Amino acid sequence: MPKKREEPGGPGPERPGGAGEIAGMPRASEASGVEASPAATVVLVRDGETGLEVLLTRRSSKLAFHGGAWVFPGGRIDPDDYAGAPEDVFAAARRAAAREAKEEAGLDVHAESLIHFSNWTTPEISPKRFATWFFVGEAAGGEAVADGTETDRLHWFRPEAAFAARDSGDIELAPPQYVTLLWLRDHTTVAEALRAAEEGEAIDYTPRFHFIEGGGAVCVYREDIAYDDRGRLDAAGPRHRLYLRDTGWEYLRD
Repeated sequence: MPKKREEPGGPGPERPGGAGEIAGMPRASEASGVEASPAATVVLVRDGETGLEVLLTRRSSKLAFHGGAWVFPGGRIDPDDYAGAPEDVFAAARRAAAREAKEEAGLDVHAESLIHFSNWTTPEISPKRFATWFFVGEAAGGEAVADGTETDRLHWFRPEAAFAARDSGDIELAPPQYVTLLWLRDHTTVAEALRAAEEGEAIDYTPRFHFIEGGGAVCVYREDIAYDDRGRLDAAGPRHRLYLRDTGWEYLRD
């Protein structure tokens, strides 16, 4: 994943649907107490005429959780995804990711071909939380079409085109999509991205979400010096965080 990346400009992280919310997070100072439900997401990539492209789908604005945001196909791990092996969460997550690709985007995906490259857990202050396995892979067939229920649009984007659409206010991205697109932007072909995912170590993103003075917020991840003490945000030491400022987002990872 990227070591230090910044996307200046673009729309601020404030979003409609909740007074003062940033990236869908309420202005709460304490954990919600909600347990994160197991979930899975599939980052579908293909080689386009000008380079690597990734599929993003727009969540229906009627949905309470990140309604209107552009995301990768995904959802909860269903009981049937475990296939009689409740202890094998990894295999269940891959099956769920492949199933969601079909249900939400109309695309066939072989679960066994998917490569695990990260895990994202919704911040503790959120009233609705997921512990999501992120996989990357290619579609094996089918026709890309939104399901009209959970997703109402879909589009294959070059990573830089997705950032440009965000900057112009045409699409909204949540932190997992933002950081993943930064990683994808480093790779020019599907083969290169899949090789990087295969050879790399899966990164865990379990954030501590803090609103900050002057506007915006910061997601602090485990390796960061301030993970267990927000008072150390300005202290010298390792950084792994995402700033969500009104003037732009900035991802830092030493």
